[in-house]
Amino acid sequence: MSISLFINDERAFLEPNNDILATAMVVIGFVVFAAILSKTFITFDDNSHALESYEQAAMIAKDIAAYPPLQGSRPELISAEALDRITAPSADKDRYMFFQRFSANLDLYVEAATDDGNFRWTIDDDNNANNGRDVIAASVPVVIELGSSARCVPGTITVKITQNVWN
Repeated sequence: MSISLFINDERAFLEPNNDILATAMVVIGFVVFAAILSKTFITFDDNSHALESYEQAAMIAKDIAAYPPLQGSRPELISAEALDRITAPSADKDRYMFFQRFSANLDLYVEAATDDGNFRWTIDDDNNANNGRDVIAASVPVVIELGSSARCVPGTITVKITQNVWN
């Protein structure tokens, strides 16, 4: 009998366990919402930074394609001889001037190559430690003059910006 009196008794008292459970659910929901919002912001920030770096790399690649010391017999041509000269181990001063013009505050390197893959040049300032870092790259099509203006082949100039570890 005592069980039926307990179940049917309408003079119940407020149990604090219900309030604790509801409060815990609200707190958990808020924490999950904050985590989702935080992850969304971090992803948006990373993507906008990557887009900004890509646009910067594309702008530098266009500037390099028009860089006067690399021009061939005509302004729209890139000279293979000039690329050989700037990538030579003894061209430290030329590479220094090149990187000071385009990348005073950036870690980047430049690759120039013919589309057929027969020729490839890498202009690097030897300070890039690319291991384990993200790379943002942009390319522009160019025409590379191989020796004389009669022998020109299509190619690309690719600028690769390495991102800092903390970005």
